[in-house]
Amino acid sequence: MSDARVPALGTLRDRVQLLRRVTTPDGAGGEEIAFVPLATVWARVTARNPALTAHGAGPAAQSTHSVVLRYRTDLTPGDRLTYRGQSLDVVAADDLNGRKAYLSLTCMIADPLGGLSA
Repeated sequence: MSDARVPALGTLRDRVQLLRRVTTPDGAGGEEIAFVPLATVWARVTARNPALTAHGAGPAAQSTHSVVLRYRTDLTPGDRLTYRGQSLDVVAADDLNGRKAYLSLTCMIADPLGGLSA
């Protein structure tokens, strides 16, 4: 889980837009990635110091933000959210405390080209 603390009442103060990752054929044998809006919700967004690891040819950030919002079943890794004009890719989505009240997302700053950063 990205943040095991249940949020105190009234701390979901950040407005975020949830986006679903959709792939469509491009007509040339490949596919195009697009993100379509799901909903705009209240959340608690916490910036984290990114943990760096060796990935491929160089270092890659594993997590840059922790996001807590009301529980929902339609967010999965690969989806995206926008917060204050910044795109964040969902790396993991977990039930915060096993009671299906809050969803904890581990996110990283999105690749500006549309793919996942890592």
